Amino acid sequence: MRIEADTVDEYMELIPEDRKNALHHLRAVIRENLPEGFEETIQYNMPSYVVPHNLYPAGYHCTPSDPLPFLSFASQKNFVALYHMGIYAEPELLAWFEEEFPKHSTKKLDMGKSCIRFKNASQIPFELIGELAGKMTVADWIALYENAVKR
Repeated sequence: MRIEADTVDEYMELIPEDRKNALHHLRAVIRENLPEGFEETIQYNMPSYVVPHNLYPAGYHCTPSDPLPFLSFASQKNFVALYHMGIYAEPELLAWFEEEFPKHSTKKLDMGKSCIRFKNASQIPFELIGELAGKMTVADWIALYENAVKR
């Protein structure tokens, strides 16, 4: 499922009704917990939280004209996806998340490298996602990115 939107508010309006409440709650949890400096935007056709060019002028190494991506979420065809680049780049953060997940959900963790999939939007562990969102500052992410990802 691809939602074409120019703004996050527009994206949120176009989400299927059965996922609207959960995704609005997810957005609110991320915004409440994300450290200062990340900017909300649409990137790769989904709501994203990025390091803006005024804080990291080099941008994303794959496409320097894009701001450095950090966290995104999307309503996909069969699941809600949460993409967290810090989990992909920081093994200790991944280990923490994998250890904490069963404490917040009765479901098995369904995850790719940086994508966490929730087949049932009503079972998103919002408290855990809030904790995850707050674990890394902009400065932490830039340092990790330059050391682990950008090589």
